[in-house]
Amino acid sequence: MSYRGEHDFLQNDIQYSDYQGIDFSKISDKKLEQLWRKSLEQGMHGICFSLYEDGQKPGDIITEEQVRRRMEIIKPYAKWVRSFSCIDGNEHIPRIAKEYGMKTLVGAWLGDDPELNEKEIESLISLANKGYVDIAAVGNEVMYRQDLTEDELLTFINRVKEALPHIPVGYVDAYYEFSHRPKITEACDVILANCYPYWEGCSIDNSLAHMQQMFGQASDAGNGKKVIITETGWPSEGGSLKGAFSSRENAMKYFINSQAWSHKENIDIFYFSSFDESWKVGAEGDVGAYWGLWDKNEKLKF
Repeated sequence: MSYRGEHDFLQNDIQYSDYQGIDFSKISDKKLEQLWRKSLEQGMHGICFSLYEDGQKPGDIITEEQVRRRMEIIKPYAKWVRSFSCIDGNEHIPRIAKEYGMKTLVGAWLGDDPELNEKEIESLISLANKGYVDIAAVGNEVMYRQDLTEDELLTFINRVKEALPHIPVGYVDAYYEFSHRPKITEACDVILANCYPYWEGCSIDNSLAHMQQMFGQASDAGNGKKVIITETGWPSEGGSLKGAFSSRENAMKYFINSQAWSHKENIDIFYFSSFDESWKVGAEGDVGAYWGLWDKNEKLKF
């Protein structure tokens, strides 16, 4: 499996340009599915781990068996895995990932509950001290949701940095937040940026160029610090947003282009997401349930 270097299919009859990506205009539906599968099998840098089955939601307790079963499915396709929490069963994810030889970006979920925040931070530090954490993410879109003040978040980031001096520590948020919040950007060892052309109503044809602009803005804000795209993806069903339309074809095109760019330019991307999750309908509307490469029954979609 080649995680880096040009994709094989870019060297054949497929036309690729730096900003538009692959020219899909002459590619049939069947050929598109073949390209998607080949792109998947050549391996991703990383993937976001979805662990909630039908009827489950964040806050429910997740079993080790459930994590292990889904980790078995994704491990042939990605070098890194990203988790979003360190409690309620999420703490199994980095340990089991290490068993399978994967690297880990481990997140402590921070919200407006001080007691849960404390449990998350303590568990993140504990997991790292046991050797299960390669990159530590302190909070995910906390500023976007306004769950904490900037100073409160900085206190958590600095606490984890002091506890884990040998592990890169960052904070995950939308790419533009790092331009708007220089104190947070300064505190991070690594810039962990979420980049979603879909949520900005971008058409699929312009989506790769738009993601590249997002990455560039985060890179400028980081002032030389490494930037990792911690989330990007495209839904395969559901609604639309301005010029962004969810469909199986667009989901395949976006995945193929993002992976081709990742390999070609050596960009670290954690694709969102591994499995469809029904609970996300409440937060994002019908489109929320269809971001996975696998469906909710753990079957590859295309």
